[in-house]
Amino acid sequence: MKKKLKGVSFGEILFDVFLEHKKIGGAPLNVASRLNSLGGDVAMISAIGNDANGQLLVHYLNDLGINTKAIQVNETYPTGIVNVILNEKGNASYDINYPAAWDKIEISNESLEIVKNADFLVYGSLSSRDLVSKNTLKELLAVAKYKIFDVNLRSPHYAKKTILDLLNTADFIKFNDDELNEICEDLNSNKKSLEQNIKFIAKETNTNTVCVTLGSHGAVLYSNNTFYYNCGFKVHVVDTVGSGDSFLAALIIMLLNGEDPQYALNHACAIGAIVAQNEGANPVILQSEIDEFLCGF
Repeated sequence: MKKKLKGVSFGEILFDVFLEHKKIGGAPLNVASRLNSLGGDVAMISAIGNDANGQLLVHYLNDLGINTKAIQVNETYPTGIVNVILNEKGNASYDINYPAAWDKIEISNESLEIVKNADFLVYGSLSSRDLVSKNTLKELLAVAKYKIFDVNLRSPHYAKKTILDLLNTADFIKFNDDELNEICEDLNSNKKSLEQNIKFIAKETNTNTVCVTLGSHGAVLYSNNTFYYNCGFKVHVVDTVGSGDSFLAALIIMLLNGEDPQYALNHACAIGAIVAQNEGANPVILQSEIDEFLCGF
């Protein structure tokens, strides 16, 4: 019987503001939402402003059954806003307002206890752009059992040293291919191929599991010295917002439940593709939709 995994997602919760509408988002929230839909027992650690947007975010998470006890209300800073610009292919670029409440997540006994009692902690790099949230994350990582780093570089909101520190803390690292190339360059890798650079990162950071997403070309997973590949699913892309977050959530749930890594990767790629063909980061996904994608495997 599969275990109901207890997970914690740390970092930004916010509204993605598009030209004609706004959607609930933030990579850690998207990951938490998908983990929850896939059967995880999930808690969110973040901060909102004392405003209507913040209340909407907490109501959304509560309605899903996600633990919001460690979401703080900040009286000084507003709930996060990101202005999203989509190009003609549905790929997104982001203008991320600073400072926001989630930049000022304070350490608390509540959040420490939640992390100590969880099977894993998921964190990204964006939440470390401000010293307050960065120091809180550092304390939480010190008590976490299993640490999953979703690199998620958003220029200009990161420093190279911080990224390297977060990489060296992780048990599981997820990049996209551009992020992998940038970080390998920073670490003076002289490797040429994708596989060589993945092995380089795994060795440099002493990490057993590294995953690199390749957009429409799928993903590569390196786990316990073995490579696994999925070449992607052909879909009509509406927008890519949240696709990688749902991919990661699916991969986490399946790998930590002991599923075969190749099956886990195929499943995660299917879920990421389904999100990309829908509007917004957190569409409802039926098991029948996933099965339809996987019927050829």
